[in-house]
Amino acid sequence: EPGVIEAEFAEIGVGRAVLELLSYRVSNPLYLPKGNLFGHPLDSPVNLPPWLSEKDADYYATQFQITGITGALNYYRNFDRNWELSAPWWKSQIKVPVKFAMGDLDLVYTMPGMKDYIHNGGFKRDVPFLEEALVINGVSHWIHQEIPDQINQLLFDFFSKFH
Repeated sequence: EPGVIEAEFAEIGVGRAVLELLSYRVSNPLYLPKGNLFGHPLDSPVNLPPWLSEKDADYYATQFQITGITGALNYYRNFDRNWELSAPWWKSQIKVPVKFAMGDLDLVYTMPGMKDYIHNGGFKRDVPFLEEALVINGVSHWIHQEIPDQINQLLFDFFSKFH
Protein backbone atom coordinates (compact mmCIF):
# COMPACT_ATOMS: atom_id res chain seq x y z
CA GLU A 1 0.00 0.00 0.00
CA PRO A 2 1.70 3.22 -1.12
CA GLY A 3 2.53 5.54 1.75
CA VAL A 4 2.39 2.99 4.58
CA ILE A 5 6.03 1.93 4.74
CA GLU A 6 7.10 5.45 3.76
CA ALA A 7 5.31 6.73 6.88
CA GLU A 8 7.08 4.10 9.00
CA PHE A 9 10.43 5.09 7.52
CA ALA A 10 9.63 8.78 8.04
CA GLU A 11 8.84 8.05 11.68
CA ILE A 12 12.26 6.53 12.32
CA GLY A 13 13.94 8.78 9.76
CA VAL A 14 14.62 7.83 6.15
CA GLY A 15 18.35 8.18 6.79
CA ARG A 16 18.14 5.71 9.67
CA ALA A 17 16.09 3.29 7.56
CA VAL A 18 18.68 3.40 4.77
CA LEU A 19 21.52 2.74 7.23
CA GLU A 20 19.56 -0.16 8.73
CA LEU A 21 19.05 -1.70 5.28
CA LEU A 22 22.68 -1.25 4.27
CA SER A 23 23.79 -2.83 7.55
CA TYR A 24 21.28 -5.71 7.56
CA ARG A 25 23.09 -9.00 8.18
CA VAL A 26 20.60 -11.61 9.34
CA SER A 27 20.26 -15.17 8.07
CA ASN A 28 16.46 -14.96 8.10
CA PRO A 29 14.10 -13.28 5.64
CA LEU A 30 13.68 -9.54 6.05
CA TYR A 31 10.37 -8.69 7.67
CA LEU A 32 9.58 -5.15 8.72
CA PRO A 33 6.84 -5.41 11.35
CA LYS A 34 4.85 -2.23 11.82
CA GLY A 35 6.04 -0.27 14.83
CA ASN A 36 9.24 -2.32 15.17
CA LEU A 37 10.74 -2.22 11.72
CA PHE A 38 14.18 -3.58 12.39
CA GLY A 39 13.47 -5.43 15.62
CA HIS A 40 15.49 -3.34 18.04
CA PRO A 41 15.14 -0.02 19.86
CA LEU A 42 15.62 3.02 17.66
CA ASP A 43 18.00 4.58 20.16
CA SER A 44 20.46 1.73 19.63
CA PRO A 45 23.29 2.63 17.26
CA VAL A 46 23.45 1.28 13.73
CA ASN A 47 26.66 -0.69 13.46
CA LEU A 48 27.98 -0.01 10.01
CA PRO A 49 29.68 -2.91 8.27
CA PRO A 50 33.42 -2.53 7.69
CA TRP A 51 32.97 -1.87 3.95
CA LEU A 52 30.71 1.16 4.58
CA SER A 53 32.41 4.35 5.77
CA GLU A 54 30.56 6.96 7.81
CA LYS A 55 31.04 9.40 4.91
CA ASP A 56 29.46 7.02 2.37
CA ALA A 57 26.67 6.06 4.75
CA ASP A 58 25.87 9.75 5.34
CA TYR A 59 25.85 10.34 1.59
CA TYR A 60 23.38 7.50 0.92
CA ALA A 61 21.16 8.56 3.79
CA THR A 62 21.19 12.21 2.69
CA GLN A 63 20.30 11.32 -0.90
CA PHE A 64 17.28 9.30 0.21
CA GLN A 65 16.26 12.08 2.60
CA ILE A 66 16.27 14.47 -0.37
CA THR A 67 14.53 12.20 -2.91
CA GLY A 68 12.48 10.06 -0.59
CA ILE A 69 12.41 6.28 -0.67
CA THR A 70 9.22 5.78 -2.69
CA GLY A 71 11.09 5.18 -5.95
CA ALA A 72 13.11 2.36 -4.43
CA LEU A 73 10.03 0.85 -2.81
CA ASN A 74 8.06 1.04 -6.07
CA TYR A 75 10.46 -1.50 -7.57
CA TYR A 76 9.12 -4.05 -5.07
CA ARG A 77 5.55 -2.89 -5.40
CA ASN A 78 5.82 -3.56 -9.13
CA PHE A 79 6.83 -7.23 -8.84
CA ASP A 80 3.47 -8.56 -10.04
CA ARG A 81 3.45 -6.23 -13.04
CA ASN A 82 7.04 -7.16 -13.91
CA TRP A 83 6.05 -10.84 -13.88
CA GLU A 84 3.13 -10.06 -16.16
CA LEU A 85 5.33 -8.12 -18.59
CA SER A 86 7.99 -10.82 -18.68
CA ALA A 87 5.48 -13.71 -18.98
CA PRO A 88 6.31 -14.41 -22.65
CA TRP A 89 9.84 -15.38 -21.58
CA TRP A 90 9.06 -17.38 -18.44
CA LYS A 91 10.43 -20.63 -19.87
CA SER A 92 13.44 -18.99 -21.50
CA GLN A 93 16.86 -20.13 -20.47
CA ILE A 94 20.10 -18.22 -20.09
CA LYS A 95 22.42 -20.10 -22.43
CA VAL A 96 25.84 -18.63 -21.78
CA PRO A 97 28.44 -19.74 -19.26
CA VAL A 98 27.58 -18.42 -15.80
CA LYS A 99 29.26 -18.32 -12.43
CA PHE A 100 27.01 -17.05 -9.67
CA ALA A 101 28.06 -15.73 -6.28
CA MET A 102 26.10 -14.36 -3.36
CA GLY A 103 26.36 -14.18 0.40
CA ASP A 104 24.53 -16.41 2.83
CA LEU A 105 23.32 -13.28 4.64
CA ASP A 106 21.96 -11.72 1.43
CA LEU A 107 18.36 -10.51 1.75
CA VAL A 108 17.56 -12.31 -1.51
CA TYR A 109 19.16 -15.61 -0.48
CA THR A 110 17.06 -15.69 2.68
CA MET A 111 13.78 -15.11 0.81
CA PRO A 112 11.36 -18.07 1.03
CA GLY A 113 12.12 -20.61 -1.69
CA MET A 114 15.38 -19.06 -2.87
CA LYS A 115 17.78 -21.58 -1.30
CA ASP A 116 15.75 -24.44 -2.75
CA TYR A 117 15.75 -22.80 -6.20
CA ILE A 118 19.51 -22.21 -6.17
CA HIS A 119 20.59 -25.57 -4.74
CA ASN A 120 17.96 -28.09 -5.87
CA GLY A 121 17.80 -27.77 -9.63
CA GLY A 122 15.64 -24.76 -10.45
CA PHE A 123 18.55 -22.43 -11.10
CA LYS A 124 20.42 -25.03 -13.16
CA ARG A 125 17.24 -25.69 -15.20
CA ASP A 126 16.92 -21.99 -16.04
CA VAL A 127 20.66 -21.47 -16.51
CA PRO A 128 21.89 -24.74 -18.07
CA PHE A 129 25.50 -23.55 -18.46
CA LEU A 130 25.73 -22.57 -14.79
CA GLU A 131 29.22 -23.60 -13.76
CA GLU A 132 28.83 -22.84 -10.09
CA ALA A 133 26.41 -21.26 -7.64
CA LEU A 134 28.75 -20.06 -4.93
CA VAL A 135 27.26 -18.97 -1.61
CA ILE A 136 29.85 -17.26 0.55
CA ASN A 137 29.45 -17.51 4.33
CA GLY A 138 29.25 -14.33 6.37
CA VAL A 139 28.57 -12.03 3.42
CA SER A 140 25.43 -9.97 2.84
CA HIS A 141 23.67 -8.37 -0.13
CA TRP A 142 26.47 -5.91 -0.90
CA ILE A 143 28.92 -8.68 -1.82
CA HIS A 144 31.01 -6.65 -4.28
CA GLN A 145 31.61 -4.02 -1.60
CA GLU A 146 32.13 -6.42 1.29
CA ILE A 147 34.70 -8.67 -0.36
CA PRO A 148 35.83 -6.81 -3.49
CA ASP A 149 39.16 -8.59 -3.85
CA GLN A 150 37.56 -12.03 -3.70
CA ILE A 151 34.82 -11.05 -6.17
CA ASN A 152 37.33 -9.48 -8.55
CA GLN A 153 39.39 -12.68 -8.44
CA LEU A 154 36.30 -14.80 -9.12
CA LEU A 155 35.46 -12.61 -12.11
CA PHE A 156 39.03 -12.63 -13.38
CA ASP A 157 39.33 -16.42 -13.08
CA PHE A 158 35.96 -16.95 -14.76
CA PHE A 159 36.60 -14.63 -17.70
CA SER A 160 40.20 -15.82 -18.13
CA LYS A 161 38.85 -19.16 -19.33
CA PHE A 162 37.36 -17.52 -22.42
CA HIS A 163 40.32 -15.79 -24.05
